[in-house]
Amino acid sequence: MTSPSGSAATAPIAAEGAAGPAPAERLRRFDAAERFLHWTTAALVLVLVASAAVLYLPPLSAAVGRRPLVRDVHVVAGLLLPVPWLVARGVLRSAALRADVRRLARWDPSDRRWMRTLGRDPFVRPAKFHPLQKLNAAFTAGVIPVMLATGVVMRWFEPFPLEWRTGATFVHDWLALVLAVVVVLHVGKALADREALGGMWRGSVSAGWARRHHPRWHDEGTRGG
Repeated sequence: MTSPSGSAATAPIAAEGAAGPAPAERLRRFDAAERFLHWTTAALVLVLVASAAVLYLPPLSAAVGRRPLVRDVHVVAGLLLPVPWLVARGVLRSAALRADVRRLARWDPSDRRWMRTLGRDPFVRPAKFHPLQKLNAAFTAGVIPVMLATGVVMRWFEPFPLEWRTGATFVHDWLALVLAVVVVLHVGKALADREALGGMWRGSVSAGWARRHHPRWHDEGTRGG
């Protein structure tokens, strides 16, 4: 089943074995392409953060050794970062992913009110994504091309002037530190909300969780059923 917008991303999943129409117990949150994009990107980012730590922290570098190999792993993982998006968007052609990209790009008055109160306003009813998730998605979408471009300048530096190499190193290093902090916060938040983590792993969440955390999206999904 699909929602009124035509997307299957919020279609309710009826309880199996129920006789006749049954109230939806779970809602479809992410399709296979979206989960592929998330987990492959997450794996690459974790490899990048870990290898960068080995390259930049002397105690880790001494403990691990094989610095050229670690550097090559770091470079290859960085070059692969755009691949999950290209596969999900161009090969798998996920309609749910396109719909969620539009959701993440739009800010409405409810989002701005959520930011002013940091989610404490009981009358704010988030849709599928709340503002912090939208900010995280925007940061990730912006940081990947910047890190890729500066990394290329640092790795294949011969054609570039010294000013470019110096600037690329400065931006890459500090942005990597910010990215590491964001990754730690993101992982901590995911582990603190196992239902949300399960939604990205299995693709669906309970209707009760959706009603509590994303009530407008819950209403869209149940109406679609």
